[in-house]
Amino acid sequence: MSNTHQEAIKQFLSLMGNVDEKLNDTFQNMHHGYPTETLARFLKARDWDVPKAYKMLIDCLQWRIQNEIDNILSKPIIPADLYRAVRDSQLVGLSGYSKEGLPVIAIGVGLSTYDKASVNYYVQSHIQMNEYRDRVVLPAATQKYGKHISTCLKVLDMTGLKLSALNQIKLLTTISTIDDLNYPEKTETYYIVNAPYIFSACWKAVKPLLQERTKRKIQVLQGCGRDELLKVMDYSSLPHFCRKEGSGSSRNRSNGTIDNCFSLDHSYHQQLYNYIRHQANLIESGRPIKQGSIHVEFPEPDPEDTKIAKTIESEFQRLADQNGICNSLNGLKVNGD
Repeated sequence: MSNTHQEAIKQFLSLMGNVDEKLNDTFQNMHHGYPTETLARFLKARDWDVPKAYKMLIDCLQWRIQNEIDNILSKPIIPADLYRAVRDSQLVGLSGYSKEGLPVIAIGVGLSTYDKASVNYYVQSHIQMNEYRDRVVLPAATQKYGKHISTCLKVLDMTGLKLSALNQIKLLTTISTIDDLNYPEKTETYYIVNAPYIFSACWKAVKPLLQERTKRKIQVLQGCGRDELLKVMDYSSLPHFCRKEGSGSSRNRSNGTIDNCFSLDHSYHQQLYNYIRHQANLIESGRPIKQGSIHVEFPEPDPEDTKIAKTIESEFQRLADQNGICNSLNGLKVNGD
């Protein structure tokens, strides 16, 4: 780390020494014994500008207090059938670890439908996975690999991406804003696999809008990405949709639900759900756990994120118009025959 960066961390630490007890408590719950590394993440997210990073962290701590994020892992989504519906339509899971010990998070972007529950349940589920990663998964990896591990790898499966994904752009922007503002710099690399034409067209339009720092983190791989991913992880940690060229689908159940890290029956989701139920029982001590989603306040999206979302929308619209023209031409040809 350069002298300039060390100086920035020193200034930041000094500013944090003056925050009130409530903010300090939630900061302790957030940094898990690594305050310097946490400050460095916020500084990276604000290009090492101390006042901007300080404002970002204070806003994040206030958001955590207002929305009781420190207690979110004691609020299960119940009944289990509703949670299963969330899992079946918000495809996310932990498939294993890289050779460096980083958790590998798999995300089924193309086949997630987000249509089985209210927006609040999807946001609640997403934040719970973030918190479980930070409080349980990363500390366990740190212990296992004997070095501090604070980031993960994400493998994004674009199988099944359609123009109808436009309906989810608002929810996805909300989730991505929550991550950008409150969980910055937690992903080392984003690997994009099984990318159809529609993704390539959007990527061309969106790429120039991304910050250099973000661009460097994104790798678009050929096909299912298996060979490239095997350079950074073992076969057993490959997400199920990367295991076989041409297997195609995020919902591929050929290896059963045990290998499908999106499934509620996968060990990761079982452990996560049991952990949340256990935390709830500790707090409720005998009383029935309340049903209902948690209403988290959605932060205002960054103007840059809004610009990206609008670009994706207009690109999808352009493709839809093109598609419409092709379809009507096909129609004429068929009628002409």
